[in-house]
Amino acid sequence: MFDMMGMMGKVKELQDKMKQAQDEVQFLTATAESGGGLVKATANGKRNVVKLEIDESLLNPQDREMLADLVVAAVNKALDEVSEKAKEELKNKTAGLMPNLPGLDLGNFGL
Repeated sequence: MFDMMGMMGKVKELQDKMKQAQDEVQFLTATAESGGGLVKATANGKRNVVKLEIDESLLNPQDREMLADLVVAAVNKALDEVSEKAKEELKNKTAGLMPNLPGLDLGNFGL
């Protein structure tokens, strides 16, 4: 027989765990670099860049275009890394509550 109450309990538990994971994800950070470490970007779990470090040697008007490229590369890497950390955190928090579906995109859950 189908246990509707049990299923509703599982759904509520999943919602609670996902909310908890989403709340905790904001505290995750990832730092990535480009240009051999000359540019470093740190992003948080909300996919915001929270820190940008640029080596003094790049602060030259002739290197302006290269600097922009390095900043973009470091920021994109940091955002990708923190996104992966967030997905892993959500996966760990909801282990056993969500079906293991290949290709499941957790991005729809705010991560």
